[in-house]
Amino acid sequence: MLISPAYAQAAGGVGGFDLVSLAPLVLIFVVFYFLLIRPQQKKAKQHRGMISALKRNDRVVTSGGIIGVVTKVISDTEIQLEIAENVRVRVNRSAISELVTRGPAEEPAKGDDAKSS
Repeated sequence: MLISPAYAQAAGGVGGFDLVSLAPLVLIFVVFYFLLIRPQQKKAKQHRGMISALKRNDRVVTSGGIIGVVTKVISDTEIQLEIAENVRVRVNRSAISELVTRGPAEEPAKGDDAKSS
């Protein structure tokens, strides 16, 4: 015969579970956690804190790009924004994407300062 039959060789490794083969997968998960998941969770936590701390006279930007001033905190989920002179809209707090500037600090009432004379 001109062509000799080829015989398959037996597999060289053990067919069982190897912990070293799992190491790259674990390493990839750790890298994804520290580069993607953790920073995103941190940013979401800051955003929730910013939204919960909104108060009157804060200048904000909505997710639609509208810039306005908080005129009234209606409830835990809604605020009222003034987007133009005498134009007020009610907005869900979750629609606020950015805090531009904080409003001025609340001034004490004039009667509270007893030493002003």
